[in-house]
Amino acid sequence: MAKYEQLASQIRHQIESGIWRAGEKMPSLRKQAEHAGMSLMTVMHAYQQLESQGWLVAHPRSGYTVAESIQMPSQPQNAAVETAEAVDINSFIFDVLQASRKPYMVNFAFAYPDPNLYPRHQVNKSLMHAARSMSVSNALDNLPPGNDSLRAMIAQRYAAKGISISPDEIVITAGALEALNLSLQAVTRPGDWVVVESPTFYGALQSLERLGLKALSVRTDARTGIDLNSLERAFQSHPVRACWLMTNHQNPLGFTLTEEKKRQLMTLLNKYQVALIEDDVYSELYGGTEQPLPAKTFDLHGNVMLCSSFSKSLVAGFRIGWVAAGKRALDIQKLQLMSTLTTSVPIQLALVDYLSTRNYEHHLRQLRRTLDRRKKAMCKLLAQTLPAEVEIIAGDGSYFVWLRLPETSDTMAIYVQALAAQITLAPGKMFSPGTQFNHCLRLNTSFELDERHTQAILQLSRIIQLHCRRD
Repeated sequence: MAKYEQLASQIRHQIESGIWRAGEKMPSLRKQAEHAGMSLMTVMHAYQQLESQGWLVAHPRSGYTVAESIQMPSQPQNAAVETAEAVDINSFIFDVLQASRKPYMVNFAFAYPDPNLYPRHQVNKSLMHAARSMSVSNALDNLPPGNDSLRAMIAQRYAAKGISISPDEIVITAGALEALNLSLQAVTRPGDWVVVESPTFYGALQSLERLGLKALSVRTDARTGIDLNSLERAFQSHPVRACWLMTNHQNPLGFTLTEEKKRQLMTLLNKYQVALIEDDVYSELYGGTEQPLPAKTFDLHGNVMLCSSFSKSLVAGFRIGWVAAGKRALDIQKLQLMSTLTTSVPIQLALVDYLSTRNYEHHLRQLRRTLDRRKKAMCKLLAQTLPAEVEIIAGDGSYFVWLRLPETSDTMAIYVQALAAQITLAPGKMFSPGTQFNHCLRLNTSFELDERHTQAILQLSRIIQLHCRRD
């Protein structure tokens, strides 16, 4: 097959997939040639072939559009790429999280694992040891990029998985969210476009709102992850500066990209010179026996900022995270000096003590087994009590399930009714700048299904049943 025929076939597939819609303008010959790495003549022949077959319409002096007459197959509920010139979601998320703080609530909206699963006594011993052994110079010794021993330990943990990350490119931060925010600041300016998944982690939307950035929400499948054809379309149609993605155990959907898809993602990012901010906070909480590798494993140009923390796997209250920042490590250190200045010195020292004297791997093995058991128990109970039309999406790992109700459902109404019953949940509105997930919700499965939590699930199922019948 000639090159122009290969390109024509690729564009036909993109049109059939809904990446280019009827009547929409195609990239110019020059831009398509640049993106495809082909000559102008090759692209022109491909466009002409598609025009002769009825896929494209030529417009003198204004290029090509997709033919209006094409009968498209039905598309998934969310569009290939959705734009948000301004993100305005923080106030709503604040209200949901504030409701979750009330001690009498059954908290299925909780963002962290059940606190009872953390090794509190061992961690507290390490904290006391760190406090006793702190020297006068510790404050200076632990300025950005952070404690040398802790950065070395993190690098060694990556090395054990076959990932070569130098301690020099690791910056210790006040939790993963600071790592993610600093990474975003390092590569964007207000008004820039940033790609997120659809749906995405609500913290990403809050960060975009705070920094005055524009969101490009790219179609994301609940099981296979972000659609790479749609992602390339976003790169072609907008000057994207960065992608904020979860490649392992994505929140809220739970998928993990295959290694092949991670390689393809990196190829695409390098082709369009777009930075990747990789949110990898759940990678230690994998299901099965093999820990998934981050996309940074396949980064050959230092263009990925890999962010993670100990908050989900060890103890939430410590608020210690890091970014393996590649070529931007120094930029992130400078930004940190202008914001938090440094991460808590006693906490850094406590983690050094814990990681060197306690059995972190043993704790992780127990944690993974418990989370897996509890998630399966929750999914079984949900399957027994929810209406058949509710889809239960539970990835392999982490501790969230995503419920997809009939599209006419309103999970905000369910959220309000559940609150009155002293149950919190995370409605789909939290995970998108638009309204396309207002019929979805997320639940935390990390809590033991004791009598209280079981009754709460039964009550929530009754509320959902009533709304499904009403719809």
